[in-house]
Amino acid sequence: MTISDAAARAEAALFDEAERTATQVRQTTSVHPDMTLDDAYRVQAAWLDLRLARGETLVGHKIGLTSRAMQQAMRIDTPDSGFLTDAMVVPADGELSAAAYTDPKLEVELAFVLGTDLAGTDVTVDDVLDATDHVTPAAELLAARSLRVDPETGRTRTVVDTVADNAADAGIVCGGTPVGPRDLDLRWVGGLVARNGVVEETGLAAGVGGHPALGIVWLARRYADQGLRLEAGQVVLAGSFTRPVDVRPGDEFAFDYGPLGRFTLGFT
Repeated sequence: MTISDAAARAEAALFDEAERTATQVRQTTSVHPDMTLDDAYRVQAAWLDLRLARGETLVGHKIGLTSRAMQQAMRIDTPDSGFLTDAMVVPADGELSAAAYTDPKLEVELAFVLGTDLAGTDVTVDDVLDATDHVTPAAELLAARSLRVDPETGRTRTVVDTVADNAADAGIVCGGTPVGPRDLDLRWVGGLVARNGVVEETGLAAGVGGHPALGIVWLARRYADQGLRLEAGQVVLAGSFTRPVDVRPGDEFAFDYGPLGRFTLGFT
């Protein structure tokens, strides 16, 4: 531990204010350069505590940095994770205000909805599939509450900064047609996102480390090390199998998963 509990709570409060005012703040590691990933998760946990105290409810988790390309770009060899609350659930086929988010982006993903608790340091892909009630097409809304690049120094934020910022998660959109976890080979689920009628990104769910359930294996094991578990009813965003697509005011996005349906999301 390199930062105090008080410092972790102060950083969490800064992120909370940044999100509520849609105003970016300085990178966390610019003030706490020796912060570790464990410290970053402590900041994230303090932010979740703030939101729960305000009346929000924990509904699930997101997993990021699951693809080899993204891990290489961030110079890290492990995924990261963040929390999802009910206030972060965005209805499909609706509209949001682009100005309400700082540097927003969208990613194409699958979401696993758990039917039973999932815990243990030896969890496998089969265990994840057994615990899953259904899988549904989804999109993750990303936002950078701290600066991706500091305009004065040119410093790029690190994975520690991103994790402290709730792994950049700002929202989840689920749509299309839910399927049972063993109804098809999830590795071959394909998805594309079009912005204003132009296809921007396409991908297969196998891009998430080889199987979209592998990130959930990692998360369940990490939680087990802390005496925690993934709980029945929670939704887990398994990780993007496309690059993030920038969001601009006036954009209309269409997410198409072929046989699993499609949904849209607009930004005023």
